[in-house]
Amino acid sequence: MEASIASFIDYLRYERGASAATRVAYKNDLLRFVAYVRGHTENGKATFGSVDSDLIRLWVASLMDGHMSPISVNRKLSALRSYFKYLMKQGLVLNNPASLVIAPKFFRPLPQIIKEDELTELLDGSCFKDDFIGIRDRLMMELLYETGLRRQELAFLKCSDIDLMAMVVRVCGKRNKERLVPFSERLKVQIVSYLQKRRSVLQCDNTHFFVRKDGRSVTGATVYNVVKKYVSNRGLRTKCAPHMLRHSFATSLLNNGAELNAVKELLGHSSLASTSIYTHITFDKLKEMYCAHPRANR
Repeated sequence: MEASIASFIDYLRYERGASAATRVAYKNDLLRFVAYVRGHTENGKATFGSVDSDLIRLWVASLMDGHMSPISVNRKLSALRSYFKYLMKQGLVLNNPASLVIAPKFFRPLPQIIKEDELTELLDGSCFKDDFIGIRDRLMMELLYETGLRRQELAFLKCSDIDLMAMVVRVCGKRNKERLVPFSERLKVQIVSYLQKRRSVLQCDNTHFFVRKDGRSVTGATVYNVVKKYVSNRGLRTKCAPHMLRHSFATSLLNNGAELNAVKELLGHSSLASTSIYTHITFDKLKEMYCAHPRANR
C-alpha cells in the first residue's frame, strides 16, 4: 500500500494542487493507518483486500479511545476517503470502504477575533518603530487585517502581485486558486513607504515582497512571530495566530454590511459553508445590541 500512497501524494500535488502541509498530513495519516492494518491482520500484511468498513470503524474507535479530538479524527477519515477514491479511479479497488463509515460528530468552535477598536488602537499606535523592521511589521499586520490573507499567502507574496495603480493584490491561495483583493488608499501609502525603505536600506533584488534584514524572504514562521509579538505586547491576547486577523477581517466586513458571497470571494473560500461560520459571530453581536432595547431586559 505504501507505493500507492506515494503516487496518491503525487496526485494531490500535481493534479489537485494541495499544499505541502496537506500532503504531509495526509501521508502521515495514511501511513499510520497502514501500520494499524498490519497490527490487525493475521499475516501482518496491509493489502487493499484486507481493508473493509468494519476495520476502518475499529480504527476510528481506537483513535477516539486514545482521546484524539473529533476534528483530528475527521481529518484522518477524510484522508482515507480521498485515498480510496483515488484508488477507485486507478482501478485498484472496486469500492470505497471509508465512505460507509460515519465520522464522529463535533462542534466547530467559533473563530477567535480581535475587536475592531482594539485593532485600530494597535495599528494606529506607537508600538511600531520607524525603521525598516517596524515599517515592514506594521504593513504585515495591516495587510492581514485589511485583505484577510492567510499566513502563507502573505509570506509568498511577490512584488509583482501588488498593483498600486489598481490598488489590488493578486493572491495565490489553496489549490493554486487565484483571487484579487482590493486595498485602500491609506494602505497604498504604507506600501510605497515600505518599498522606499526597502530599497534604501537593503538594495536587494528579491522578488518576494516581504523580506528580512539580510534580504532573504520571510517565512510563515516570521509572520506568526510578528503577529504574536505585537498582539501579546499590547495585552490583547496571550496567544494570537495570523489567522485571527483573517477572522477579524471577515467579521468586520459582515458587521459593516458586506454580503456573505462577497466575503467568500475575498477570503478565497471554495464553499459558502466555510464562510457562513462568521455569521454566528455577527449574530452574537446583534444579540448584544438588542439588549440595548428598553424592553429587552424586562
